[in-house]
Amino acid sequence: MFRIALAMFALLSARGTLAQTEIVRPDLGTPSKISPAYFGPNAFPVPDMLDGRTSADLKVELYGDCFLGTTTTSASDDITADLFARLTIPLFTPKANLVVWMPIFEYFHTSAEVNALRRLPHSGTLEGFDSGDVYVSADVQLLNQERHYCDMAARAAIKTASANRFAEGRCYDAPGYFFDVAAGRNFNLGKQGGDLRLAVSTGFLCWQTDNGRQNDAVMYGLKLCYSYKRFTIDTSLGGYVGWEGDGDSPMTLKTGISYALGDFSLRLSHQVGFLDWPYHQIRLGASYRFDMLSKLPLRRKRDK
Repeated sequence: MFRIALAMFALLSARGTLAQTEIVRPDLGTPSKISPAYFGPNAFPVPDMLDGRTSADLKVELYGDCFLGTTTTSASDDITADLFARLTIPLFTPKANLVVWMPIFEYFHTSAEVNALRRLPHSGTLEGFDSGDVYVSADVQLLNQERHYCDMAARAAIKTASANRFAEGRCYDAPGYFFDVAAGRNFNLGKQGGDLRLAVSTGFLCWQTDNGRQNDAVMYGLKLCYSYKRFTIDTSLGGYVGWEGDGDSPMTLKTGISYALGDFSLRLSHQVGFLDWPYHQIRLGASYRFDMLSKLPLRRKRDK
């Protein structure tokens, strides 16, 4: 199954590369402006951070998002709404996951002022619909807190060039990828105190720009999570820093609360952007977990 995942990575990478224009000689002295500050919120957002663990369950997530731009005084100047989905699949073991996610459907509205700030070739307002890029990752558990001091997980992910609204500033129309490692540790606060979890992450993120070069960025993240009975509250600060130094250093603070009803969970979260990610995001949705591994014949045989 892991070989199948690697084959999917290679196939999607080739598809993204073939979608690009002819490569010309790079001009390293001029910023490409193919960066988060000049595009919509789904062009290449700060990835959701791992907490050092992979999932033992099949997990389906569906959320509705509303983004409001912060580059102008009026919130109605820059609006994005989307339907976001994510699927996490254990690869016959809880130590390896295949994860696929994307904005399935997106509505956007930007004013002439916002388009001018992004240097788009449009004099009036822009409004329309789109679907976002597809992300695929392979997540692998490296360490376990039960045997070591902390949990640790590594992730390798790619972004396809599947969206098609480059001229409107919605997507890069270019492939990208990132690798990151996260370490986390759980602290039990007693029966009446719940659980506290602290995690840190670092990694490398890259995307192709407009004229044959690529932008390389260092990723970072810090996450704190508190769980008590059915409730979980988490907050994370993360981002990445590109080498061009022009709109390629987004930072976000994500805070959310979840309420579990058995395998079903409701979630409400807020994300505020700093530096080169000029948005506020409100997310509302639900997820469902399914114990897929226990249903496998080989798994049941080994458990016996």
